[in-house]
Amino acid sequence: MKRTRAFVLSALLFAVAAGSLLSQYSPQPQSAAASQRAKKFTIQRTPARLARGKYLVHYVADCFGCHSQVDWKNTVMPIPGTEGGGGEIPDDNIPFKVYPPNISPDLETGAGNWTDDQFIRALRQGIGNDGRTLMPFMPYLIFRNMSDEDLASIIVYIRSIPPVRHKVPLTAWPKQITDHWKPLPPPSAPVPPPDSSNPVKRGDYLVNALADCSGCHTPSNAVFEPLPGLNFSGGLMLHGPWGKVSSANLTPDPSGIIHYDEKMFLQTVRTGKVGGVRPLNNIMPWQHFRHMTDADLKAIFAYLRTLKPVQHRVDNTEPLTNCKLCRGLHGYGDRN
Repeated sequence: MKRTRAFVLSALLFAVAAGSLLSQYSPQPQSAAASQRAKKFTIQRTPARLARGKYLVHYVADCFGCHSQVDWKNTVMPIPGTEGGGGEIPDDNIPFKVYPPNISPDLETGAGNWTDDQFIRALRQGIGNDGRTLMPFMPYLIFRNMSDEDLASIIVYIRSIPPVRHKVPLTAWPKQITDHWKPLPPPSAPVPPPDSSNPVKRGDYLVNALADCSGCHTPSNAVFEPLPGLNFSGGLMLHGPWGKVSSANLTPDPSGIIHYDEKMFLQTVRTGKVGGVRPLNNIMPWQHFRHMTDADLKAIFAYLRTLKPVQHRVDNTEPLTNCKLCRGLHGYGDRN
């Protein structure tokens, strides 16, 4: 992000699901007239969507963890007054500058002139407002799984935030990466909400459609594809003003978090301290996730318990060594 997505940013890519708010509310334009009609399409603004969108943007999807100017060295939190105004990702493992754009309603430097359709295409298909293909640092590959109602709520809320005047440069992506990624086809069916009565399904939805946990907790290759067989097994090195830290193994393996129970998981996310003792690095966006409801955090834990156990030892208290599994460098790498 981000922290789970903002820096979860060194490895973003997952299962793509079908469904589309755009196809539910407005057909894909097939002519100039249809295009004009699409430009006029507007998602209905309601108090319920505004409230739901605020919760998702700030505490689950952590949109402003990337799309803001952030105090990366200390709090790893957005600097007040810059939320949504775009910024820079200072990850030393990435050999080029990554600039998340200004998505605030500013008319000159932000998304004030974007249509709702353009927001939808960016989130569902990976198509920028100017028609370019977005790279998976913007996790449209998982946002595509978001329910139509949650997508509408996020767009409604982002439209409501104060405009931020901040011109952000375009990211100069290497050709190796841009040649690899193509926009997704328009989804063909609406995306319903998850079954909230089933904690595992609810947690699956939160993890794989909104919070992008795998984005940090799955190691990736040079074009940001996840390495096969290592889903949620950690080991992704995040190196920047916050220090050097590798993401944890979240699978129910002895090398992962099999020793966690629900109480310990909630305590860790709420306090930023494992077992109430060892502090998490702030690049893990616990300061956002701590505001999630008990029901949502319990559902995430229930889903994580169903993951396939992966033996992948990662320990940030140990010296960095090469790991033959993830091909990275992290503590206990030589024990894999």
